[in-house]
Amino acid sequence: MLDALITSKTRIKLLVKFFSNSKNRGYLRGLAEEFGESTNSIRIELNRLTKAGLLSWENEGKTKSYQANEIHPLYQELKSIVSKYLGFDTLIEQVVQGLGSVDKAIIQGDYAEGKDTGTIELTIIASSIDLDYLDFLINKTEEKINRKLKVNVLEKVPSEGVVGLLVYEQVQE
Repeated sequence: MLDALITSKTRIKLLVKFFSNSKNRGYLRGLAEEFGESTNSIRIELNRLTKAGLLSWENEGKTKSYQANEIHPLYQELKSIVSKYLGFDTLIEQVVQGLGSVDKAIIQGDYAEGKDTGTIELTIIASSIDLDYLDFLINKTEEKINRKLKVNVLEKVPSEGVVGLLVYEQVQE
């Protein structure tokens, strides 16, 4: 979907990196290494996205650190488009909400870091769920989003917490 609208694969990787998780940051050489691309192609796209106001940057020593510009008028829309591209919306709709009794859902690993590697690691915090039904939902969702799901179910949040991208939290009434 996104690659039909945006022809630059480098730009898509940068949008996924920065708009999948607002906490993601990156610098030129690190991004070039992460994506396996030249620093020049990364620099060109970083400059374009910065000039458009979609990315902001700050100096960290001798390097520029980039991140999504959360005050840009298109920030929420781009975040939503990237979420749909990665399948997060379907994941939440089909797996998390389909189970019904989920307290939290947290994406961890590569996808929390904005890397589209093909396997989404999801931790579900739920007191009691039907594991057979969860397996059914996982298989159904994998077919729909064309990505593998690795799901970990916990009854409660561990004392050290769960690091990642919070994609769902049950509203406490």
